[in-house]
Amino acid sequence: MDIIDFTTFLETEKRYSAHTLKAYTIDLNQFTHFISLKFEVAEPKDISFVMIREWISSLKEQQLDNSSINRKVSTLHSYFNFLHGTGRISFNPSEKIHTLKTKTRITVFVPQTDMEYFRETVNENTFVELRNKVIIEVFYQSGIRLSELMNLKDSEIDLHSLTFKVTGKRNKQRILPFHHSMKHLLTKYLEQKNKLYPYCQFLICNRNGKKASPQSLYNIVGKELSKVTTVTKKSPHVLRHTFATHMLNNGASLIAIKELLGHSSLAATQIYTHNTIEQLKSIHKQAHPMG
Repeated sequence: MDIIDFTTFLETEKRYSAHTLKAYTIDLNQFTHFISLKFEVAEPKDISFVMIREWISSLKEQQLDNSSINRKVSTLHSYFNFLHGTGRISFNPSEKIHTLKTKTRITVFVPQTDMEYFRETVNENTFVELRNKVIIEVFYQSGIRLSELMNLKDSEIDLHSLTFKVTGKRNKQRILPFHHSMKHLLTKYLEQKNKLYPYCQFLICNRNGKKASPQSLYNIVGKELSKVTTVTKKSPHVLRHTFATHMLNNGASLIAIKELLGHSSLAATQIYTHNTIEQLKSIHKQAHPMG
């Protein structure tokens, strides 16, 4: 069903990540398998609005949450737009499919006092301890994505200007600053890393001197955060939320945070406004006559 052509287009023209391409492929394979069994349809030109609605209903019956279904619907929109744009179908059968209502998500973040406690108490005695502390600090001080940290190279770190050069989604590059307090930590870490793994060009290496895997970074973040906080979720993405929330609570504008996070639209950044209630309480207390 032209799925390979579509994903090749996303990879070469749109510069989508391997993770996104995998998700799109899974969604489309699930969809084509469903309509093949239920409607005996094998060609995109024979797919109708009703068939797509049936698939969505089947996903609801499987008790998939609305946000997951919406992601799959978004995949179909992109796929059929591609087919229509390249003249392979005469109309887009997903055009009138609307997204489902979802609950407003309140993002989880680590309290600022817990992050300060981490910085003050976690040891740097061994290389592994030092590396793990660098991982947490880079996530927290820059708001970097998991994939961005995985691919960050030593050559992209400027200890003089205190910046990282990061390659984000769709190969978009941005410069991320970090606090001068991390310069000493990075200098110490890089000296040890280059002695142990002189051929590893990436900032974060595993025990074999290879680039760290996503799962290893997840495990390290979970283990390190468990030492200092009781928040329910402990992941690299939670540290990204923590960076944005603390920045916003301390006076940074949404526009600035959007640029630092590498968001393509302000709407993606606005989820962090839900986390500023403590700041709003403080302002209300100071400014309201009854405060």
